[in-house]
Amino acid sequence: MYELKTKETDASVIEFIENVDHPQKREDAFRLLDIFTEVTGYEAKMWGPSIIGFGSYHYKYKTGHEGDAPRVGYSPRKAKISLYFAPGDEREQLLQHFGKHTTGKACVYINKLADVDEDILKALIQQTIDFVQKNYPDA
Repeated sequence: MYELKTKETDASVIEFIENVDHPQKREDAFRLLDIFTEVTGYEAKMWGPSIIGFGSYHYKYKTGHEGDAPRVGYSPRKAKISLYFAPGDEREQLLQHFGKHTTGKACVYINKLADVDEDILKALIQQTIDFVQKNYPDA
């Protein structure tokens, strides 16, 4: 049976951020902590060794695969900062005005917080919280 690698842990979010090597990325990680906490109202938790997540929900795919995941989150990775937002048209519309970024299937990547519009960031966080609540009402 498949075991999820990304689970909520008891590791310290502050200690994790304090150990981010690059000073600007560390500063951005602390600012993101403030923004995500303010918008979501959730306490930050570590998910796996490197994702800072806010809130949680349980999902179950048609294939039977299921698990728990943070409602929204980010990770100050070595190359870029990964932002975990819900997919969809609303996200794409907001990203048009977000600033310098790239996207993957589930992630939005930024080099530094100064490259993006913080108001759009807050809207993306709220849109994701709303998306999860709508699609996973038992969360």
